[in-house]
Amino acid sequence: MNNFAYFRPDNVSSALDLFAQNAEPQFLAGGTNLIDLMREGINRPQSVIDLSRLPLDKVEELPDGSLRVGALVRNSNLAEHALIRERYPFLSQAILMGASGQLRNMATTGGNLMQRTRCYYFYDDVARCNKRTPGSGCDAIDGFNRIHAILGASPECVATHPSDMCVVLAALDAAVNVTGRAGQRTIPLTDFHRLPDSAPERDTVLAPGEIILSVDIPPVPIARHSIYRKVRDRASYAFALVSVAAAIEVQDGAIKEVRLALGGVAHKPWRARAAEQYLIGKQANEASFAEAAALELEPAVPLHYNGFKIELARRTIVSVLLQLCKGGAH
Repeated sequence: MNNFAYFRPDNVSSALDLFAQNAEPQFLAGGTNLIDLMREGINRPQSVIDLSRLPLDKVEELPDGSLRVGALVRNSNLAEHALIRERYPFLSQAILMGASGQLRNMATTGGNLMQRTRCYYFYDDVARCNKRTPGSGCDAIDGFNRIHAILGASPECVATHPSDMCVVLAALDAAVNVTGRAGQRTIPLTDFHRLPDSAPERDTVLAPGEIILSVDIPPVPIARHSIYRKVRDRASYAFALVSVAAAIEVQDGAIKEVRLALGGVAHKPWRARAAEQYLIGKQANEASFAEAAALELEPAVPLHYNGFKIELARRTIVSVLLQLCKGGAH
């Protein structure tokens, strides 16, 4: 780990000023990902700006019924918050399926949005990785690519996004409030993370020096009846091979509303809009769910070792939706 200057501002304005005034700065929140990246030599900031003293650690209910989650709310606190458990149970489930209890106690909402891929080649400094070193190539494409993307990848990068929480936030149409020296703006969560295209080194649409202030979660009544299922190699401390966040409302046997998002399959949380659009008005049965899943996965491009993800995603989508329709919530 290289030497670096360390700053700990107590307000957002000071944090923005420090970012502008110092060489090669990096914001630090919970540190559960950034410290690893620094230790491995992937991130080499000359200045670290610790945001932990900023007043961004509250969950507030807004007049329209939305919940505003501060960027520094710890993952453990968010998962156990009474309103989250009541209104968005699959968000609580997703957070509790991520990492370990110790890491959840440190990790923050904003940091979760900003965490970087767990691609083996990204962490291997002798491998070619366009995300780590733009223009160097991507060894994952012809390498051991079992955990890699089947949707939205590019010839430059096939890495997947690691977050569980963000998959649910995508299904909920959450929005990210950010600020920078140019002012504040709000970014839909589904637009916050990027597909790799020709610039895989850019994970998000944040401008340099912008700080995440909060995440707004709108009222989504059907989310009270929701499931997050994570398919992984072991029961804990493992990233998703495929995950599904789902909520559904059925009236007289027909689907009135549905929310569906996938994790572990793309460079960003994947909102399954094609499947959602197909399902509206259809009968809530296995045949409809299977057709919707097939439609969503039609553009999938498997690599040598990850073709199983297509069938795994299809089966998981169908299974989760069937469980919801049978009254299950686990």
